[in-house]
Order: sequence, then C-alpha cells, then structure tokens
Amino acid sequence: MAALPELLMPDAPPMAGCVVLVTADRRADQLTALFQRNGAIVRHVPVVSHVPITDDTELLDRTAELIADPPDLVVSTTGIGFRGWLEAADAAGLGQGLSVALRSATMIARGSKSRGAIQAAGYTADWVAPGETASEIIAELTRRDVAGKRIAVQHHGTGSDGLDESLQAAGAKVISLTAYRLGQAPDREAVAESVRTAAAGQVDVVVFTSAPGALAWLKEARCEYADVAARMRDGSLLGAAVGPVTAAPLVELGVQPLVPDRSRLGALVRTVVDHYHALPGLDTPAGRLHLRRTGAVLDGRVVQLTPAGMAVLRLLAERSGAVVSRAEVLAALPGSSRDNHAAEVAVSRLRESLRDPRVVRTVVKRGYCLDVAS
Repeated sequence: MAALPELLMPDAPPMAGCVVLVTADRRADQLTALFQRNGAIVRHVPVVSHVPITDDTELLDRTAELIADPPDLVVSTTGIGFRGWLEAADAAGLGQGLSVALRSATMIARGSKSRGAIQAAGYTADWVAPGETASEIIAELTRRDVAGKRIAVQHHGTGSDGLDESLQAAGAKVISLTAYRLGQAPDREAVAESVRTAAAGQVDVVVFTSAPGALAWLKEARCEYADVAARMRDGSLLGAAVGPVTAAPLVELGVQPLVPDRSRLGALVRTVVDHYHALPGLDTPAGRLHLRRTGAVLDGRVVQLTPAGMAVLRLLAERSGAVVSRAEVLAALPGSSRDNHAAEVAVSRLRESLRDPRVVRTVVKRGYCLDVAS
C-alpha cells in the first residue's frame, strides 16, 4: 500500500499531526475547535453524560425551604450544578424568591468554574478554594465556626465528598442540593475502543475535564490498564487535566498529567500546545523532524504515514542515528512477514513519503539509520 499523501502545511502549527482524545461531555465543541486550530486531529468520545434533574421534587422542595428561611452560606462545588439549580428554580417559578434568599448569603466556591457561575448569576464569590478541593472548604468553614449556621451545599453528580457530614459534625444545618447526576457514556463501545487505540499507541493526548470522567475512562481501561499506564508514564501517551481535582485519579495511578495554572479550558489547551511547541525534535538534512502517533512533521510539513512507515520511522528515531538492521526493521513491521524484502520495501516507501532520501540512509551490509545531527 502506498503512503498516504503529504499534507501541504508549511509552517505547521505546534500540534500538527497529533491525535487528541477529548473525553468531555460538555463544551466538547469548544475544546475540539481550539485543538484543531492548533493543527490537532481530534477524536471526541464522551465517557460520562450529565443528566439534568430540573423537575426533581426534592430539589425544588429544598429550594422552597431556602426561600422561606434563607441560608447563611452557600457552597457551590460545580459551575454546571450551580447554573442548573438556578435554571430549575426559574422553571418552577421560584427564581425570584431564590434570588432574594441568596443575596444576603456568603458565597463559597470550590474552584474557578463555580466562581464563574456565581458571578454570571450576579453574585460575588466571597472565598474560592485555591486547590479546588472539598477538604479546603471543610477546613475554611470549620475555621470560621459554622455551628448553628444554615449552609446550602450544591453538589456535583457523584456525591458530597464528605462536605455534608463534616459541616454537620461542626454543628451546621446543611441543606443538600443536586441539580444534575452523572450518567453512563452515550456509547460504551466507543469508550472501550478509545482505550484500545490509546493502549495501541494511536493517540498522542487524552484530555480530561472532570474527575468523574477521568475515573470512568480509567475504569474502562482496566483490561488494557498496564499498557495505558505504561504509555502515560513513559510519555508516549500524554494525559492532560483541566485542574488538580481532575488530575487526582491519574496521580493515584502514578501518572503526572499536564495541568494548567488556571482551571480553564483555554488554559488547558495552551498548556498542551506549549508542551508540543517545546519538544526538541531531531535535526536532519531535510529539516527538523517531529514524530506523532500517525505521522510526522518534517521541516514544518505534515507527513501522514502508513502503519508500516510509522513503525519504521519510530524505530529509527528511537535509535537517533544508530544503525538498525534489516531484521529489526522487519520485526517492527505490522504483521508476521519474515521476508527481508518487506523491510526494504517499507524503508523505500518511507523515503518516498518523506520526499527526501537523505533522511534515511542505507548503511551497506548493516542496515539503515536516520541522518541526524550529533
């Protein structure tokens, strides 16, 4: 099979040729557009779904309770949850009453998304957890002495993270609210396939925007866990998380994902882009060479390769100028061929794809090597 055609992209963007797996359910279109703008190939596979419960009787009953007896403090743990709560109140005709009840309350946000939702609704976040964790909120409110205080706690879809129990133990009256729950992935088989392709080395970056999403993907990865974890640890599969809470499941796995300084989607994309922009690459007679999962960037030009061509180029790049024998090339090729001619054909087609025969040199009676600067 002939090599795939070269993408004529002079001055290729930093992520040209990179395959990015976006696992988000919400705002995936925004993430996709940002990565594509930087040259990436994006695969979107949501691993959880957000199910609104705006007509939930318990949620509305507790909202009415807060209107009748306004809270002293309000804790928002997620932006989507806070917005969903206000939308549910509006839909039930309770919006104006809730707005009045919240005006006098102290607002506590678990992170930047919660703070953004609070501000968008016309309120002010009086305190924001710097590390975006429930434990920080517990420590702060315990320090403030909340005994006898009425505290409304808006939760995310997976539980209270110990907030309710700790605040109750400190003597507070807690009104617990959940405006959405997390459901299963829309396509479970697609999630399983995304894990298999990541384990097989066909993905450059996996992007996570929530801790439940990261947990769900890693749980799905249990059959391929060793391969996925190994690739993340050696850097051949990059994990990226929007914030420290989202990163926690990866850190527990022994992986240090990329995490932006600010927990925003734009900052997350910039952090990943900066990572690829800073990669050194290999200097060849035809220009600088960068490897991606499905191809390469040579002197600012994106070159898409067949699986055989990619296997050969990756092997040569790993040796960084050292000679690779025909037997080693043959062993790296997909399939089970034992014909040395297959190795020669694969190298020949790789040269055609790179459009410069100087990049891959033949070393007589020994094999092949990349011509790279020492």
